[in-house]
Amino acid sequence: MTDVSLNEGLPREAGFGDYVALLKPRVMSLVVFTALVGLLVAPVPVHPFIGFVAILSIAIGAGASGALNMWWDADIDSVMRRTARRPIPAGKVEPGEALGLGLGLSGFSVVLLWLATNWFAAALLAFTIFFYAVVYSMWLKRSTPQNIVIGGAAGAFPPMIGWAVATGGVSIESVLMFAVIFMWTPPHFWALALFMKSDYDDAGVPMLTVTHGRKATRAYILAYTVLLVPVAVGLAFTSVGGWVYGSVAVAANLWFLKGAFDIWRRDEAAAEADSYAVEKAVFKFSLLYLFVHFGALLIEAALRLGGVS
Repeated sequence: MTDVSLNEGLPREAGFGDYVALLKPRVMSLVVFTALVGLLVAPVPVHPFIGFVAILSIAIGAGASGALNMWWDADIDSVMRRTARRPIPAGKVEPGEALGLGLGLSGFSVVLLWLATNWFAAALLAFTIFFYAVVYSMWLKRSTPQNIVIGGAAGAFPPMIGWAVATGGVSIESVLMFAVIFMWTPPHFWALALFMKSDYDDAGVPMLTVTHGRKATRAYILAYTVLLVPVAVGLAFTSVGGWVYGSVAVAANLWFLKGAFDIWRRDEAAAEADSYAVEKAVFKFSLLYLFVHFGALLIEAALRLGGVS
């Protein structure tokens, strides 16, 4: 009993799961999936082992970005309800450990991808890590309400990297895959910001809801969704698209557009009355949006491989 009482209130030693949490595994899963699709739909086949190493490198690079982001944002993470339980603000991992892990994994992932594939894919991965950790986390996030708009590029690069692993370059197909994620990011995060209430205000992050108000944010969500639709549907008319992807894209984007329109025409009184039901529904669908689109691209690739399309 004496031992237990002496240890009460002391931070426990970091476990393996705490270090995994630093890598943002949920974000990493989307990065890995979109990068894998970019690699598999490319016109140049890749040896399975090389492909595995490439995707592993991209996953490690994504995790490194997450660790660096958590190291830099530890102060605001401790203020926001959504992030207060992350390893650093919760006192489970020291900031220096997160920084060291992020830097070490960054270098390892880039070198591994270079050795396994080509310099262009490795350079693109290095730029992606730099963009997320430095351009977005250290600069844009705390300085402009366009943080999510510009910073969204970091999350949009993975399919381009996957494509570059196979081809050594870029094309209209990889650019459009990038554009789908890039245009999806703002309405996805702004829908979240609408029902997270005061989190960003408390942390001093100039999210659009803070700087321009909720009414303007609703209009921006609709505007970016309108711009997203032709980009997403347009991918159906490239070499990686087809009738399956086109059908899925049309259906998904009509639903997303309707959700954005419903958000736009609501006021705060109506939203508070039903606890932001519409905003939460649109956000939940946005979580599936990219998986649906990139999953359809995989189906198209499988059909072409089987000689069906």
